[in-house]
This record gives sequence, C-alpha cells and structure tokens, in this order.
Amino acid sequence: MLISAGRMGMRTDDDKQALWVFGYGSLMWRPGFPFETRVPAKLHGHHRALCVYSILHRGTSENPGLVLGLDHGGDCHGVAFRVPAGAENDTIAYLREREQVTDVYVEAYRSIELRGEPERTVTALTYLADPTHKQYAGTLDLDSQFRIVRTCCGQAGANIEYVLNTVAHLEELGVYDPVLHVLAERLRREAGDASAD
Repeated sequence: MLISAGRMGMRTDDDKQALWVFGYGSLMWRPGFPFETRVPAKLHGHHRALCVYSILHRGTSENPGLVLGLDHGGDCHGVAFRVPAGAENDTIAYLREREQVTDVYVEAYRSIELRGEPERTVTALTYLADPTHKQYAGTLDLDSQFRIVRTCCGQAGANIEYVLNTVAHLEELGVYDPVLHVLAERLRREAGDASAD
C-alpha cells in the first residue's frame, strides 16, 4: 500500500500546504500510511527517548515495555513523510488509532527541517510524550532500560526488536544516538552470549 518515495526537492512550491508526518521511532520503518516522499528531517526542541511505558505494543499492563517518545529539550533526527493530497484525513485517523490508544502522546504540529536539495522548513504532525501521563517513564538510567527492554513483549512483538530496528534505521540515516546505540550493543552482546551457551 506504500507509495514509492519521490525524489528529493520535487514539488517544493506546495510543500507547506501538504500534510507532513515526522517519524522518530517505528514510523521510520513502518509508517503504515501512503506517502509520496520520505525525507531525512530534524526537529528542534525535543529529543528521542525511551520515556514511555508500553502496555500494549511492546509490553503488557503486568510487564510494561519501553517505547520512544519525544521528550522536551534538544533535537531529534528522524524521517518526514509527505502524504498524498486527498489522503490526509485517513492518515490522521490511522495515526490516532495507532499512537493514541492510551493517550500517552500529545498530537502536535511542529516545524521541522527537511534535509536534501533544497533544504527547507515545513510543519509536520508528530506525537510528543505527555509528561503528565501515568505511562510517562521520564529519564531512566541505562541499566533500568536494559532490564525492561530485554524481557518485554507486546502485541507488536518483542521490545528488543523495537530498539534494534530503531537503531538500524538511525544508522541508515547516519545518526548516532548515544543512549540507544549503547543499549542496542548491550542487547546484541547478551543475545550473542546466550546463543553461545
């Protein structure tokens, strides 16, 4: 159902009227909605963090996993998707069903910088972590993140898979996230040690 990504720099005249969606976690590799263009992008004012307890997609109520949210401060490199004209309402409805199951995210429109030729700024729909929500985990130390991610699983699969997929797609973008990369290395090392037993 996905539309092939268009070439960078096309149709810049009406970019500002188009619906753009900013992805920083699983949306980077599994958007789930049709798009015309997929462009590396940067959001200022928020950073990617494993700051949301997942009780559905990557964990359960009894054993919550950890998923990414946009937390206040810093910058976030991710991917922007341009939605085809006419598909805006369906796309927003899909994203609300996917991201807002427990209302842990705040739906927001933010300015993002699109990379490539030409570089430009557009407004994009994205989902920010709600620090007042009971599923907001805040800043957890690396050991706590590791303990949670290595054991949890939800309807969408293992928490480990989620983290490793995110890191793999960040690497494709040439982005190094210090916390996620160190966590991924620990997870891979443990998996390697377990398979050697």
